Amino acid sequence: MSTPQPPQPAKLVIGVFMKDKSLLAPIAEELSGCFGAVDMMSRWMPFDYTSYYEAEMGNPLFRRVLTFKTLIEQEQLPQIKLATNAIEQRYSADKRREVNIDPGYMLHERFVLATGKNYTHRIYIGHRVYADLTLIYQKGDFRTLPWTYPDYADERMLVFLRQVRNKYTMDIKGAMFSDD
Repeated sequence: MSTPQPPQPAKLVIGVFMKDKSLLAPIAEELSGCFGAVDMMSRWMPFDYTSYYEAEMGNPLFRRVLTFKTLIEQEQLPQIKLATNAIEQRYSADKRREVNIDPGYMLHERFVLATGKNYTHRIYIGHRVYADLTLIYQKGDFRTLPWTYPDYADERMLVFLRQVRNKYTMDIKGAMFSDD
């Protein structure tokens, strides 16, 4: 028999992509207002893996990834997705978004993104939100899966996510010592 265990807190990771880079500062400020201080931020990365967003957002598109100091409970992911969707709506005009915001979380063994779209490998987690297992961590590195989005399989992204995982490891250790 397996005995249910409490889940580990997770590192909140939010990807943001947009055409107008000047939107990052106010969006990061809104995200900080919702989720606490930004901990780490990636460099700008081109978002040129698909033309799916071009009609809505234009091109070229650029991505940055932010992490937050405060660890989250994994079950908060649906509410976080709803909050980021609301921010996207505030940066929309005529049903066209100026920004796409992808929240997710990092654990030692996996990286998960939230989505509103169901698919075979996605698990429903409430509030019309699904969890997408995007990357797994095995044998000392991230492993992509057949459905991993190309931008999250890109080596530039993986370099940043390795740094996030290392920071998460330090955060978890710090949290264990602060509980004593």
